[in-house]
Amino acid sequence: MSDLPALLVVLPILGSLVSLLAGIRWGRSGWYVAAATLSVQVAGAVAFAADGLSGAPGSYAVGDFTIPYGIELLVDGLSASMVVLVAVVALGVLAYARRAGPRSNRFYSTYLLLVTGLTGMSITGDAFNMYVFLEITGLTAYALVASGEGGRSAVAGLKYLLVGTFGAAIYLLGVGYAYISTGTLNMADLSTELAAVGYGSPLVRAAFAFVVVGLFVKVAMFPLHTWQPDAYAGAPDSVSALIASLVSTVSAYALVRIVLTVFTPEFLDAVAFARPLLAATAAVSIVVGSGLAVSQTNIKRMLAYSSVSQFGLVVAALSVTNATALVGLAVHLVGHAVMKGGLFLAAGLVATGVGGRSVADYDGLGSRMPVAAAGFGTLALGMVGVPPAIGFFGKWYIVVGTLEAGAWGLAIVILLSTLLTLAYFARLLERMFFREAPAGTGSAADADAAVADGGDGRDAGDVGDTLADRGVSLGMVAAVLAAALLAVGLGAAVPAYESALAPTVEVLLS
Repeated sequence: MSDLPALLVVLPILGSLVSLLAGIRWGRSGWYVAAATLSVQVAGAVAFAADGLSGAPGSYAVGDFTIPYGIELLVDGLSASMVVLVAVVALGVLAYARRAGPRSNRFYSTYLLLVTGLTGMSITGDAFNMYVFLEITGLTAYALVASGEGGRSAVAGLKYLLVGTFGAAIYLLGVGYAYISTGTLNMADLSTELAAVGYGSPLVRAAFAFVVVGLFVKVAMFPLHTWQPDAYAGAPDSVSALIASLVSTVSAYALVRIVLTVFTPEFLDAVAFARPLLAATAAVSIVVGSGLAVSQTNIKRMLAYSSVSQFGLVVAALSVTNATALVGLAVHLVGHAVMKGGLFLAAGLVATGVGGRSVADYDGLGSRMPVAAAGFGTLALGMVGVPPAIGFFGKWYIVVGTLEAGAWGLAIVILLSTLLTLAYFARLLERMFFREAPAGTGSAADADAAVADGGDGRDAGDVGDTLADRGVSLGMVAAVLAAALLAVGLGAAVPAYESALAPTVEVLLS
């Protein structure tokens, strides 16, 4: 196998260093360095996915050191999905950030280091290196959240730091217990050695509990979600979109990888508390997250609580652990990242264009910013699970998987969450398309379309200053539309993706 897996981790580190050094001489060069780096990253990720999705799962030994002493990188359908997702979403958010900001070279250097951490988490086959990349991801995410202007971002970043560090420490403690039990950190080796030690061992059971709870913090499962609403609401719009779409998504992938590769489905069957822990956390997160989202008036906080519910679906699929649920889990991870990232970008676009961040500010948005409203509406319906968007297929597979496993309670909870998701998005759709714009705002029916065409929107009507004047750019509009189109287009690709993912699912369940 080529050195491509290792290069995908190294490349954004090099780009980060170049961006930082270039800032000494050229203060606004960071975006261009990041764009070039991520463009190459996307090409490399696609090549990596061609290997991961086209055959049996494999691995890459860094430096050709033998396992278990060397560091292994995993090459399979699930890791390939995450690597491509990280690269594509990071590049899309970067297009939005060129105008929306922040714009310093230090910001883009940190941005690329976050991509490094996320990529490393996606492909590592070593439990300790998962912690290393988890910390790289966490530290850079804390810095990006705090990069906004004013004290609100700093406070949100500090809270994220404190809670996130606690979660990483709990995870590391669990890895330490597993290492004491087995003497190895390689995931494949750990699964063999843990079985040899015996699933009844207190150390093995403690390792599972600590690892899972630590990653619950990172995924933001209820009641360990308290960092998320403040972090999402307090961060700059581009950062909110990036961490909402990728950080919790890749952390959820890490949870799936550790549970299925290290502890294996046999552990879940043998240990009485394992599946109930996952299922109960999933059910509570799904219901409470949706309920809290319904009660919010701030758009970004509503979307944050929505994520608590949506990742509950992932843990629900993990708790039943059959082939149908795991396909749904993978589809939902990809779909949620695209749709939720797009929704945060759309919320930022609306805030820039009309200066509103609350539900009430969306009155008449369909006439004031029709392109933004169309993108937001498409993504919202996808999150509800309206076909043909990918959101429908992820939920469908998970519900069918729970029914196949006889988990009727979980299936009912998921269907209930869909109604609650419809409730908090329907009120926005009603305001956007069936209410008049507030008095005095005028009509900007063609203003954002003019921006999308590359103009400044000055002939779009008497709306005071135009959207371009307010800071809306072609890149911002294009990023939102791309997310909406991708959410619909990916739905059509689900059958082919299921077929390509089958070898990976078979290995994870074996």
